[in-house]
Amino acid sequence: MGGLSTLQRNVEWDVILTLTMNPAVDRLMHVDRLVYEDRGYILSRKESAGGRGINASAVIHSFGGQTLAIATCGGSCGERFKELLQNCCGFPVHLVEIRQDIRTNLIATDRSGLTIRLNEVGPTLDPDEIERVEEAVEAHLRRARWLLLCGSLPPGVPADFYAKLITKARSRGVKTLIDTDGDALLEGIEAQPTAASPNQLEAERLLNQALLTRVHFLEAAARIRAMGAEEVVLTLGARGAVGARDGDLYEVQPPRIEAVSPIGAGDALAAAFVWARENGSDFADALRWGVATGTASAQVPGTAYATLDQTRAIYEQTRVRKA
Repeated sequence: MGGLSTLQRNVEWDVILTLTMNPAVDRLMHVDRLVYEDRGYILSRKESAGGRGINASAVIHSFGGQTLAIATCGGSCGERFKELLQNCCGFPVHLVEIRQDIRTNLIATDRSGLTIRLNEVGPTLDPDEIERVEEAVEAHLRRARWLLLCGSLPPGVPADFYAKLITKARSRGVKTLIDTDGDALLEGIEAQPTAASPNQLEAERLLNQALLTRVHFLEAAARIRAMGAEEVVLTLGARGAVGARDGDLYEVQPPRIEAVSPIGAGDALAAAFVWARENGSDFADALRWGVATGTASAQVPGTAYATLDQTRAIYEQTRVRKA
């Protein structure tokens, strides 16, 4: 059981690999309002192929970068996932077949941008399935410049799985970014990735501390870097991001916008950060590109992402300063 041949286009050298261990069919509903103890009305609904790595590859591809997305896939939901990918992705995908159904997530967003996500935990992977995912990643590392390890680990996958891949990638000279939560994030950071990109809530769980103020954000980025990551991108939603590299701390402030759909904005930020680093940006400028992309994408309805031209307009209004 290997990859999906119809999605296996020619893969260039020097690609940015993404790995989505726990993909989903996302069922999205746009509603008039989300309010407590009162009804809202569904204005539109659609399905899309979901997963942080899939989202990251979509952004990198739309920006003109070379990318390959690796993901698990199984069951009837997996068949729907394949259909959705074939209709929209435009970039090569390697799907590792598993026995159980991949998950379905429910996402509701109202006119003000308020979003509620209800995610399934995901299928339990057997040891042989985990091994085949690892083999698929290793097979593509020889042509990769970056490996992005994205999203949650499904049941059955050890918490150190990403950490092992980070170590293997480093031995091949491949840079890594980890974008996950919980023990997988902790283990991954301790494996010394090139970059770690937690959001505020993930950082709070990692550090067991509420992050409420500017000083908290800066201290958190510095602490996460000290735990092992070479670079840290702490994403803060509408407030932008804080970055840490070497002994330097940076704050990135986006312009005020009217958010239409924040779904996937953090994935877009991490993807654009890596895209910019791969295209010669220094750390501060890559942070600026990342925040600009996440902000611009929050203005786009549904699960679509901002184009490079849309992002440039926000980039010009995004400010970076050393803390």
